[in-house]
Amino acid sequence: MKKQFLSLLTLATLFTACTDHDVPSSQNYHLDETSVAEWKGYLKTGYFNEGSLEVESNSLVIEGGKVKSGSFTLPLASIVNFNLPTDELKHQLVHHLQSGDFFNMALHPNVTFEIMSVSPYSGSEPGVISGANYQVTGHLTLLGKSNPVTFPARIEVTGDSFKLEALTQFDRTLWGMNYATEPGLPDEASIKPGIDVHLKLSGKKI
Repeated sequence: MKKQFLSLLTLATLFTACTDHDVPSSQNYHLDETSVAEWKGYLKTGYFNEGSLEVESNSLVIEGGKVKSGSFTLPLASIVNFNLPTDELKHQLVHHLQSGDFFNMALHPNVTFEIMSVSPYSGSEPGVISGANYQVTGHLTLLGKSNPVTFPARIEVTGDSFKLEALTQFDRTLWGMNYATEPGLPDEASIKPGIDVHLKLSGKKI
């Protein structure tokens, strides 16, 4: 009986040791106000407009120095334009992007991205951010519809700080955003389906 008790005590001690030291703890991270998604959209002529949206999150989970899960939000009220020459033209473009022709902000005020998996990356394809070390896969939701999106990213976790930078592109027509993609439009009135996105995220442990 004494031997059985000692055996159980030893197992309990080993289990407690594993729980305390071998299982990495998860930490939530909060994105700061510098986090942005810069966008660029093109006419078939090659002309483009560009700008940015804010990126917000309180739910990025990092475990053992690696991103495990989480989501972030891009509020459509934060859209700005960089390249047009006057404030009036910038406002006109922003209001059009927020309208039913594009993101339909009245019904869908946010774009969201939910991280499904993060895996090591060591490729070097064209258009990939320099130093990319992880492949991020998640669900991008806009206009009430979700589709999977995968992109290489450079992710750095240093102490209590987190940084992610990535270049990617998504085809807006897969979410039903078809404005100015009709066949037969002249090139100067035809907007390409692809939207370039440059993610620049940074944050701190909560």
